[in-house]
Amino acid sequence: MPPRSKVAGLPKPVKSWLDQALADNNFSDYEALSTELETRGFAISKSALHRYGQDFESKLSALKMASEQAKAVVLAAPDEEGAVNEALMRLVQEHLFKLLMTDGDQIDLPKVAKAVAELGRASVVQKKWQAEFREKAEAAAAKVEKIAKKGGLNAETVDEIRREILGMAS
Repeated sequence: MPPRSKVAGLPKPVKSWLDQALADNNFSDYEALSTELETRGFAISKSALHRYGQDFESKLSALKMASEQAKAVVLAAPDEEGAVNEALMRLVQEHLFKLLMTDGDQIDLPKVAKAVAELGRASVVQKKWQAEFREKAEAAAAKVEKIAKKGGLNAETVDEIRREILGMAS
């Protein structure tokens, strides 16, 4: 097993500084970063920083791409019923489960437990919102149906309006 990365062993404040410095420097000038770390009391070679920086840049790039794609999906297909959010929650659940099954000994269990709890709360809120949305749509459809019948519309037209309001148009 290869030795653990020296960057991974940095204290959180120093690692946070390094991550920010890497992003600010556009993932370059590893020699200057190595020198700065040395003045802070940490001897990490520019090669080790470069390896870490490449991995970090790759992850950051993937995260940015995922964010941009999610924005594009939301703009292209507005989601009144929260289907995208529900799909994302299921995806996160699946990835957490895979992590637990493969890297269980290397996982910060309290953080994972907190993430699962927050995911559960988000799921409950999502279901509540969906139920409220459906109730409001049903109430609106019932009002329109009542008004339409008073106005002399036939049953077929009333049914078509109702299906349109409830999102069941074919």
